[in-house]
Amino acid sequence: MRQILWFRRDLRVSDSALLAYAEYEVLPIFIFDKNILGSLPKDDKRVSFIYESVLNLKKELQSLGLDLAIFYDEPLNVFKNLAKDFDEVLCSVDFDSYAIKRDDEVEKIIPLKRFNDSFILNPNEHLKGDGTPYKVFTPFYKSLHLITQASSIEEYKRNENLKLVKFDYEKFVSLEELGFQKQELPSFLYKDAKKLLKEFLSKIDEYQVNRDFFYIDATSKLSVHLRFGLISAKEIFNIVKKSNINDYEFFIRELFWREFYNYILFHFPNSQKENFNGIEIKWNQNEEDFKKWCEGKTGVPIIDAAMIHLNKTGLMHNRLRMIVASFLTKNLFIDWKRGEEYFALKLLDYEASSNIGSWQWAASTGADAAPYFRVFNPYTQSSKFDKEGLFIKSVIKELKDVDPKLFHIENALSSNLFYAYPKAMVDISLSRKRAIENFKKAKDENI
Repeated sequence: MRQILWFRRDLRVSDSALLAYAEYEVLPIFIFDKNILGSLPKDDKRVSFIYESVLNLKKELQSLGLDLAIFYDEPLNVFKNLAKDFDEVLCSVDFDSYAIKRDDEVEKIIPLKRFNDSFILNPNEHLKGDGTPYKVFTPFYKSLHLITQASSIEEYKRNENLKLVKFDYEKFVSLEELGFQKQELPSFLYKDAKKLLKEFLSKIDEYQVNRDFFYIDATSKLSVHLRFGLISAKEIFNIVKKSNINDYEFFIRELFWREFYNYILFHFPNSQKENFNGIEIKWNQNEEDFKKWCEGKTGVPIIDAAMIHLNKTGLMHNRLRMIVASFLTKNLFIDWKRGEEYFALKLLDYEASSNIGSWQWAASTGADAAPYFRVFNPYTQSSKFDKEGLFIKSVIKELKDVDPKLFHIENALSSNLFYAYPKAMVDISLSRKRAIENFKKAKDENI
């Protein structure tokens, strides 16, 4: 049996389904997919991160007596060339629409075995008593109590008897040959995922309280590592459970929100492009409004700081994601899909299921979504979670000497003669009222 081990979003050797289920002669590979890379800007930070992670995976495999062949091509071309010499391909299952279509096409060329390696749960195995999928998080989470309350979840054990197939493993593709420029990444992304987790565990007891404050370093910072599989969700779960720390329940719950959104996308794939609740909404089509939101030129300090920070770093705090999403979908009344697509271009940790689920939650169109009359007031949010304006000032340098109280009062900056700051593009109270009326009308029309 000669097998191809196709690493994708599982760039690790620990808790690896591929290394566990491989039988004997193997060819580990990674494909820089031209179909994906061709649609990305040349300064995309994610490509720099993936590139470095792939090189590290190659080193880790070499330390185990294996190696990694690296390709730059369309996957179908790669497997057409390899199929005659191999019996099957092993890979981790991917649930987004492009991946499903790609894998189905590959399977027409060579047998493909897919393993659940990017998430804890197999979404097909956790249904309600009537055989239908859950649509609300709390009962979904409660149904998993045997898993969530366990002391550990079994990880994949590596087959230590694998033999490496002879191949040209020295063939090297530079980042420049891929058509990308090396980008400076946030310093924490250069850290080992398990080291980051260890650092987080020292402050996990304050996570539930501090995680909402933009300026406090309270989160695990593992979302990018988790997205590309440098650490598995099972590994995170097990390390947290074995840490002898009691205050981890809230963090574990957040880990399973990621599982829930993947579960929803699996069972309801149309939710990738359609409102989950089926309600048709006549969104605002104003391109200038959308552009101002994207560029952080809304006239609302916390919205502008969040978007400027995203555009510069590829990062955004979770509460800020909720605030800017609420502003776009409720105050500007712009389709959540526009925001989701923009985040897909910018977020380092972009994951289709979580991003789509979170945007539909904010827009009150999704599974277990916020009620349509819940509209975040950005000034209240910044006052509560960035009272001294530390985050806003760290991003918008020209506001570093501003009295932070002005950040939390609508148009206080634009009406001040000392600051050249734009007026808020919408009245928060009036736009909130309009959104609620429009959502109610749309809901009534769909009854």
